[in-house]
Amino acid sequence: MTTLAAAVASRLPTRWVGAAACALYPRFEPELGRLADFCPAGGTALDVGGWYGPWSRRLAARCADVVTMEPVPHLARHLEATLPGNARVVQAAASDRDGIARLWLPAGDRGDRGVSSLTRRDIHAHSVRVPSRTVDSLGLHDVRFAKVDVDGGELPALRGASALLRRDRPALLVELETRIRPVAPVVGLLTGQGYRGWVLVADAWTPLAGFDLSAHQSRTEHLVHRSLLRRALVPREDRYINSVLFLPDGRVPGGEMAPDRS
Repeated sequence: MTTLAAAVASRLPTRWVGAAACALYPRFEPELGRLADFCPAGGTALDVGGWYGPWSRRLAARCADVVTMEPVPHLARHLEATLPGNARVVQAAASDRDGIARLWLPAGDRGDRGVSSLTRRDIHAHSVRVPSRTVDSLGLHDVRFAKVDVDGGELPALRGASALLRRDRPALLVELETRIRPVAPVVGLLTGQGYRGWVLVADAWTPLAGFDLSAHQSRTEHLVHRSLLRRALVPREDRYINSVLFLPDGRVPGGEMAPDRS
């Protein structure tokens, strides 16, 4: 996701790296500044793949409770020490089964780059054993929003939340990247469950069905390899889009009901 944390994490205290990451993150992921468009106040929010906590921190200010899943041990400890009191940290990777899993990381990385995954890719060189949990096993209630950032493990994570999705029908923000894995299976899974996708293009929410995500990501992939600071300086209209908002049928970003086309 970024090279900033990887470059300085070994030299600076974790809390300093975390503070810098949280400060810069909304600059290149503007969806974080648009919570009111899709995350109802109150209730419970779920952050799957907490990293240094930029989403968890914002969600804790809007929601009654936040549950953050983070498999990297030292990042989970950092989150436990720094997140507000209404946030609970689960040190585990989200999957479709409870147990022990291998979390893959790049050479020399402890998880600070934000590209660790249960699915091994060419960037990964070593692994650590971590607990895996299904979202459904966490005993959550009144979940109104979930962010899922698991670098290729979206399908197992969402399958492990199937009961929650049927019951609570939360808004979902899922990071999908065609350079990592095909996105069609995730889109198909959620479409089959009555969700529609949206992407934030410049400052406007656009239906995913009318947006060529694969072509856009191919054209802007070079931005992924920049540092967090350099990505934050990219004009919003030129940024790399990898966050897809999924809302239950009948909802549109902004909270209004979709028009009746029957």
